[in-house]
Amino acid sequence: MEYLAHVGIMAAIYCILSLSLNLVVGYCGRYSLSHAAFYGTGAYATAILTANYHTGFFASMLFGAAIAAAGALVIGLVLNRLQGEYYLLASLGFVIIMSSVFNNLNNITGGALGIAGIPPPAILDNILRSHLSVFLLAFLICVLVYALLAYITSAPFGRILRAGREDEEVVATLGYNTTLFKTVALAVSGGVAAIAGSILAAYVTYVSPSSFDINESILILVMVILGGLADLKGSLLGATILVTLPESLRFLGLPAVMADNLRQIIYGAALILMMFFRPQGFLGKYKI
Repeated sequence: MEYLAHVGIMAAIYCILSLSLNLVVGYCGRYSLSHAAFYGTGAYATAILTANYHTGFFASMLFGAAIAAAGALVIGLVLNRLQGEYYLLASLGFVIIMSSVFNNLNNITGGALGIAGIPPPAILDNILRSHLSVFLLAFLICVLVYALLAYITSAPFGRILRAGREDEEVVATLGYNTTLFKTVALAVSGGVAAIAGSILAAYVTYVSPSSFDINESILILVMVILGGLADLKGSLLGATILVTLPESLRFLGLPAVMADNLRQIIYGAALILMMFFRPQGFLGKYKI
C-alpha cells in the first residue's frame, strides 16, 4: 500500500508539472525547457523556509510559487522577442543558469549536496508521516490546480491564448496584446510548477540540484507531448503513463542501474512512436 501511495504521489507531482507546462506549450504555442528551474525554485523555497526558519508547509509553498511566478514573468519579458527554436534554446539557457545557481550557492542551497532534514508537511499541527496521507494531500492539490487551469483556459484569457496561437496578427488587430497574455501565462505556469516542487521537497525531505536539471525539463515536455497539446486531460494522461510505466520495471527484479537506463529508453521510445503515429499526442488539439 505504501508503495502504491508513493507512485501516486509522484504521479500527482508530475501531473501538476505537465498541466503547468501545457499552458505554455499547448495553449501559447511556445516550446519551453525552463520548467525544471521553476520546479526547483519551489522545492528549494520550501526546503530553506521549513528546514532553516521553521515556516509552515503551505506558507513556504505559496512563497515559492510567488517567487517562481515573478521569475517566470521576468523571463517572459526578456524572451518576448524570440519565437520557435530561438525561444526554446533561450529557455534551455535559463534552466542551465538556475542549475548552476542551485549547485553553487552553498550557503543557501547547500551546493551539490543539497538540503536534508526537510520536515514533512503538516496540517493544523498534524504531521503527515504516512505515504497515504501525503498522497491525499498531493492529489487534492493536483485537483485544485486542474480546476484552476481549466477555469483559466476556458475563460476569455484562455480563448485569446488559443486564438493567438492560431493567428497572432489577427488577434492583435482586435486590440489584444498577445505577448502580454503569453507572458502572464508563463508566470502562472511557473508558479504552478513551483507548487509541485514544494510537494516533492516536503515528501522526500531532501532536495539536490540533480533533481532539477535539463533532463527533468525534457521529461516534463515529453509528458505534455505524449498526452496532447492544449488538452489538460491529456497532461494528466501523459504524466500518469510516464510515471507508472517505468515503475512497473521494479516488478521485473532488474538492478537499479538497469531499471534507470530502461526508463530513459521508455521515454525516448514513447516520444518517437508518438511522432510517427500520433504527432498530436493522445488527446491533443495540435500537432507538434
